[in-house]
Amino acid sequence: MALQTRRLFGTDGIRGVAGEFPLTPESTYLIGRALGHDLAKSNSVPRVVIGQDTRESSSWIADQIALGLISAGVEVLSAGVITTPGVAYLARSRKLDAGLVISASHNPWTDNGIKMFSGTGYKLPDAEEAAIEQEIFAHLQDADLNLQARVNTAPTLPGEASLRHAYVKWLVGNVRTDLSGLRVLVDCANGAATAEAPEMFAACGIKATFLHAQPDGKNINDNCGALYPQTVATATTESAGSFDLGISFDGDADRALFSDENGQVVDGDGILLLAARDMRSRGVLPNATVVATTMSNMGLEIALRESGIRLLRANVGDKYVLEEMLKTGAVLGGEQSGHIIFRDSDATTGDGLLTALRVMDVIVRSGRPLSVLISDLKVFPQTIQNIRVREKVPFREVPEIQRAIDSAERELDGNGRVVVRYSGTEALARVMVEAESEEKMKALADRIATTIRNNLGIEAKV
Repeated sequence: MALQTRRLFGTDGIRGVAGEFPLTPESTYLIGRALGHDLAKSNSVPRVVIGQDTRESSSWIADQIALGLISAGVEVLSAGVITTPGVAYLARSRKLDAGLVISASHNPWTDNGIKMFSGTGYKLPDAEEAAIEQEIFAHLQDADLNLQARVNTAPTLPGEASLRHAYVKWLVGNVRTDLSGLRVLVDCANGAATAEAPEMFAACGIKATFLHAQPDGKNINDNCGALYPQTVATATTESAGSFDLGISFDGDADRALFSDENGQVVDGDGILLLAARDMRSRGVLPNATVVATTMSNMGLEIALRESGIRLLRANVGDKYVLEEMLKTGAVLGGEQSGHIIFRDSDATTGDGLLTALRVMDVIVRSGRPLSVLISDLKVFPQTIQNIRVREKVPFREVPEIQRAIDSAERELDGNGRVVVRYSGTEALARVMVEAESEEKMKALADRIATTIRNNLGIEAKV
């Protein structure tokens, strides 16, 4: 197998098109084998749990990863279909050496990926991913010609339902409030939440109605879930008061977005505000500090400041939010996209199911609906434009792009923000602009996006 020179790891593990490198049967087997050899450096008989989402390709990728691990002397447990944070919980609670998730999160069903957690339940730091990547490339380079004979089989692994049940039991144990009076509309995105959400809501006595909870391998994230929160919001509105709130999970349920009782979408910024105020009122928000990312709206920063709470910003990606939380001692952090991390619940990554429980807990204890709890969050107009690019050249190395960014920041003069970055999982440049007026916001975003498209876009002349 020819050595590939591009990086494997993005901001959230390895991701690509299922069936294409690095997600072919042969390469996933070798990735598993390389991971096994890396784990064996610190434990003679490593133990790993593997979970997956509902994509058509997730089962065979999980099988090939498991076969590669087993060939390196690793003991492998299977959690079957389970959320990403469920695997993180199992890795740390069972004192395993690692947890692996086969999922491409919010991507289309044709994509897939491999997310990795250490035995502590944390995503791997960049330096460790780089070292593992070197090991993977070494195995790819040295693969023998008989590799095909060792793949395309399905190992028999212990685990499955008992592991998922243990995770749900832990989730439910995080809330002591009686939530049985709530009526909730839940969109499972035809993804991993379909395996745990019904059990969790039933255990809490919540009257839940489920949408998009019949995965067929190809309908994950298909016009549903956290990518389309308006689906639940509209259904909540049309129900004429039948629901107290709506919840939308993404494909692997590491994030959640909400609809209030009036059908208004509430994103991660609103949830951070709600949770931060509640935790501060109970004296469990150390240093009155919350960690968000560069994408969180200025309105959140202003609302928190008015409540005496400081907002710190990290790079996009919940692993970077967590790094900042651990560095500063913060116990609450998250992203506008709905990744929320509750360190006071001992969570080590964003967890959509836990977030849903925590939001419902605040609603019941406060006796106030979601709309009232975040009513003073005044959101600055914000737009995000995605531009497909040929290559991810640093913006500062393209003078025309850097000039466009600098010009927009001067024009805003502190009354707005510009964030231009590359996606960690796709060949996209993302342009985010916030401004006091929609007209200025759109004009500045269009100007920067056009400049990027002209210089790096896939349709630009080279």
